[in-house]
Amino acid sequence: MFVQIGDHLVHCVVEGEAEAPPLLLLHSIGTTQHVWDPQAPALARRFRVIRPDMRGHGLSGVTPGDYTMAGLAGDLVALLDALGIERAHVAGLSIGGRIAQQLAADAPERVQSLLLIDTALEFPEPSLWQQRIDAVRQHGTEALVEAVMPRWVVDPTTPSAQGLRRMLLRTDRIGYAAAAAALRDARAEDVRGRIRAPATVIMGEHDPASPLPAAEALRDSIPGARLVVLPAASHIPNYEAAEGLTAAMLAHLAAQPPEAAAAADPLEAGMAVRRAVLGEAHVARATAAATALDAPFQDYIARNVWGQIWTRPGLPRHTRSLLTLAMMAALGRDDEFALHVRATRQTGVTPEELAEVLLQLGAYAGVPAANHALKLAKETYRQMEDVP
Repeated sequence: MFVQIGDHLVHCVVEGEAEAPPLLLLHSIGTTQHVWDPQAPALARRFRVIRPDMRGHGLSGVTPGDYTMAGLAGDLVALLDALGIERAHVAGLSIGGRIAQQLAADAPERVQSLLLIDTALEFPEPSLWQQRIDAVRQHGTEALVEAVMPRWVVDPTTPSAQGLRRMLLRTDRIGYAAAAAALRDARAEDVRGRIRAPATVIMGEHDPASPLPAAEALRDSIPGARLVVLPAASHIPNYEAAEGLTAAMLAHLAAQPPEAAAAADPLEAGMAVRRAVLGEAHVARATAAATALDAPFQDYIARNVWGQIWTRPGLPRHTRSLLTLAMMAALGRDDEFALHVRATRQTGVTPEELAEVLLQLGAYAGVPAANHALKLAKETYRQMEDVP
């Protein structure tokens, strides 16, 4: 879809249910919203995923002059207004992460949580960015390819890396240079100490553009923020660490409590979390199948278990999912165990994490229980592959 915002035409892709929590995905300089293609399908099962092309990139309009972080964050406020969205989770990659920081600092009421991926408070050195700006204005983005690609990915020869290369080559030179000016002029002091949104910082292990000290500084600047390092990945991990990045994003999002308006009513909050964990389709089937016999029980678990336990901030939802899986396996509650294996699509628990839980289960609750749970998990995962 296209949205006209003043003199700026914004192209964005919107996926997922209209009633689902909004999730804004911001790409890196020199790419487009397509950089999120590996993550979008899984995210759209739970969220209303909004992927705009940044000003001067992709199919969005190119405007003259240098861009600023404040101006690019203002574009997002205008986009959210145009889409009728008050608050959203915001994930940003590289410059997208720095724009997300600016948005959280300048308009905190619009940001529910932050996923800051291979980004930093600032990007030294300004003189290097000016050299890149001058080269792009004179020769186009082709002048950057050989220097940029080894920084973006560990292996620039893979098909996905070649796709990123094509994105860079197709980026408008004016748009790239203008966005690079925003990176040149960004200063940590503009956002440090002003961000209060729940945040997870994610970085590729081999990222030379936003290395570990920069990620740690960003994490330490935001109260309660976590840092996740993706092994064998560089500055743009969306393709070369696709599964790991998706899992880390889902884990962060699963840990976020429902909006305060919903949380005020335990039944409403419980139903929201139940749908978020078990999936809309399952909850719809269970609700439709309720009779006079089990309706009071359905109300009880929605209000008290989902509405007052799963909504508590003391444990991330990802952790509650792991605990539930362990307890259902240990107690031999086969149907509930299989149900919560299916729920890992929403909670972000990976098969590798479940395998670790069941190893622990074998040590403390017995090998037969763990062996039986492994058989159930394998069968459930197979069924999940058959039903997208």
